[in-house]
Amino acid sequence: MAHTLTSRLTATGAVVAAGALLLTGCGSSKISGNSGAAPNASASVSAVTADPSLAAMVPAALKSKGTVTIATDSTYAPAEFKDASGKIVGFDIDLGDAIFAKLGLKTTWQSADFGSIIGGIAAKKYDLSLSSFTDTKEREKTIDLVQYYAAGEAIATLAGNPDKVPSTANDLCGFKVAVQTNTTESDEIKNTINPGCKKAGKPEIPNNGDQFDAQSDATSALISKRDQAMLADSPVVDYAVKQNSSLMKLGENYNVAPYGIALPKGTQLTQAVQAAVKALIQDGTYGQILNKWGVQSGAITADKVLINAAAS
Repeated sequence: MAHTLTSRLTATGAVVAAGALLLTGCGSSKISGNSGAAPNASASVSAVTADPSLAAMVPAALKSKGTVTIATDSTYAPAEFKDASGKIVGFDIDLGDAIFAKLGLKTTWQSADFGSIIGGIAAKKYDLSLSSFTDTKEREKTIDLVQYYAAGEAIATLAGNPDKVPSTANDLCGFKVAVQTNTTESDEIKNTINPGCKKAGKPEIPNNGDQFDAQSDATSALISKRDQAMLADSPVVDYAVKQNSSLMKLGENYNVAPYGIALPKGTQLTQAVQAAVKALIQDGTYGQILNKWGVQSGAITADKVLINAAAS
């Protein structure tokens, strides 16, 4: 999302990723559309086999176990969400599977409340997380983050913009804005946009945004006209607009920052994951996965796969 410094959301709700992402939890209407299909579902992704030199970097305990447990908030299409059958899918999922295939390990994915994931990693409930974490200096105090993708923030509104919602976030003063709880966008409303509105003598965004535990419910709130706009990460907005003809994107992406794979602080697995991501970029698998999900605009090059390199 730019998933933010703080915690995020309950990811256990079933995502029927459709016309946007799933069944709404805030209204009675169902969002229609394709149930969790990737935008380019027929795109080929090469099979990944283990690289012995990279597998040798895996900590002995994990190598012995043979499987990594990965936490993810499964309401955040197209990165991580549940399809109609309840299976967790998305570009983070495909990438995670490829990373650990390269390292000679299998993956077990667990839906988790975003806000609980970092604590779950510290408590060794999870080995790591791929869940659209924005890399920040604050997060780097408690976890390692391996950068793998660049995402911005974006604004969505109803098609045709009947409420004349402005195309820049700082101008959303007084509008009803749907946002996922504890995301970068949620923090932005509270800490930047609303203070700016107040200073300018303009009405603030009510309640620091209409907050939802699941991104899918924030999208539903906009579609159902409960809210006038939605703030979310650019891949999420782009996917929602592609899936729902009732929505449109406003303006350009802003505040572009890297996503990071979250790992325990100081683990040897961090360097192994970094090396695997670089290898997948270099052999073309990474690009194939992003193309499958229609998110190739956020691709980074192998030299940008950095550890704990947040700008702020």
